[in-house]
Amino acid sequence: MDFGFTEEQQALVDLAREWAEREIDPLVADYDRDERFPRELARQAGALGFAGGVVPVEYGGAGLDHVTYTALMEEISRHCHVVACALTFPSGLVGNSILRYGTEEQKRRYLTPLAQGQVFAGAGVTEARSGTDVSDMDTTCTRDGGDYVINGAKMWISFLDVAGFYLTFAHLGVDEKTGRKRICAFIVDADAKGVSTHPLKNKYGFRPLSTGELVLDGVRVPKDALVGEEGQGFEIAMNAVENGRLGVAARAVGLAQACVDVATAYARERRVFKQPIGRFQMVQEMLSDMICGTEGARLLTYRLAYLKDQGLRARDAASMAKMTASDVALQAATNAFQIHGAYGVSDEYPVARYLRDAKVFQIVEGNNQLHKALVAAAALGLGR
Repeated sequence: MDFGFTEEQQALVDLAREWAEREIDPLVADYDRDERFPRELARQAGALGFAGGVVPVEYGGAGLDHVTYTALMEEISRHCHVVACALTFPSGLVGNSILRYGTEEQKRRYLTPLAQGQVFAGAGVTEARSGTDVSDMDTTCTRDGGDYVINGAKMWISFLDVAGFYLTFAHLGVDEKTGRKRICAFIVDADAKGVSTHPLKNKYGFRPLSTGELVLDGVRVPKDALVGEEGQGFEIAMNAVENGRLGVAARAVGLAQACVDVATAYARERRVFKQPIGRFQMVQEMLSDMICGTEGARLLTYRLAYLKDQGLRARDAASMAKMTASDVALQAATNAFQIHGAYGVSDEYPVARYLRDAKVFQIVEGNNQLHKALVAAAALGLGR
């Protein structure tokens, strides 16, 4: 691995930093408090090419390598990981699935505007009962003439207030030979008849993301809404998990670095017993743990990006990066809060927001207990 950035990579990261400092920093506390997704900022980012990620230029993307994409998402996440979250969807589950399995018409109609930041999308995967066990979903689809009719509900789906369409999944009965549900993937327009949403308000973290229930009540879609082939849905969902977990890891590293930044600055300025608190060894220990943990998580995350750029499968590396980065983010946020003392609870400082969001990072894209099991199983040579 080359641990240095090229001039082009550094220029892109610098551009993202300057834009985020100018556009995001003055607003992020307000829209987090108001639980409002800043679509105007996400569209600005799209106009600058930040949403294009690894999507090929021919489909409106930026055609970045995974390392450059990771650096870009990390930098924006230092300022607001929610904006970065929207920018990862073209390269993650939604966009990557359409790119690899979609028809040319689906790519032009849905992937191109998504990669350009003109529209937003949601991924309808998890359900209230099945959760992490994607293969056991209850949402069904049936054939009706040349159409499919989808019935069911998805839970913990994001971008409910701004999504123009959803990549969602349903099963077409059970395969008699394998006994497994035949899962299919569909593109469903958000304004289709039978689609309704029920957002959860006053969430603990990720507050600007409108997250909740996506209901599909007799939703009729044409055959050309099917992504890939019938029964290929589980493969499609699993295909993009490495990209999805790379995006989450990069965002968690960005959040951890933000914690290091604010805690270090505060430790220099805050004076107790006539000296900056940064002179106390216990504060130094917390800062050291934060810095080393963030650097370690960053290395695992960029290693995952490097492996993907080599065209290698990296499922185990994805679990290590996502798990470690989110654990480090929570520890960094906890230490940053402690260093701020009573001021940590104040809305004047961002550390309370960092702490709330860091906890949620341990749950999204597979909870960390799942990733621990995957890492251990790979080391032991156990079947999945």
